[in-house]
Amino acid sequence: MNFPQDEEGAELDEFIKKLRAENYKLTPQRRDILKTLLKYSDRHFTAEKLHKKVQQINSDLGLATVYRNLELFCELGFIHRLDFDSDHKYYELLESHSHHHHMICLNCEKIIEFNDEDLEDFETRLEDEYDFFSVNHFIKFYGYCQKCHNGEAQNESD
Repeated sequence: MNFPQDEEGAELDEFIKKLRAENYKLTPQRRDILKTLLKYSDRHFTAEKLHKKVQQINSDLGLATVYRNLELFCELGFIHRLDFDSDHKYYELLESHSHHHHMICLNCEKIIEFNDEDLEDFETRLEDEYDFFSVNHFIKFYGYCQKCHNGEAQNESD
């Protein structure tokens, strides 16, 4: 996620306000994790990958602290955990304007986001046909990215 500096600062301020509104302290570790989340270039991340990034600014921060804060951030609606039927738990920063779906490579675990108006239209048709009011949906496709399909990639999830 590459936010312009002022937008990144505004996002951080928004998270800090919500933390305080819920009676949580902004510890130095929590601030470092939040800052890293906002600067992180990979939209989909594991706790381990985030931990490596945070350690670049705070080498004393432990993996357990990252896990605890990720759970808190999920509860507060900053991020959400993605269920990709993988050995790894993935997370992504929530952005109100970015409803999307995922394609997951079974070999390298690359995650590709996409939007499709036809899928959104399909949801509307289902709601109309079944008199149902959807509040959310998650669509995942599993297969192989171009590199893995062509045999060019090793497992890159490490």
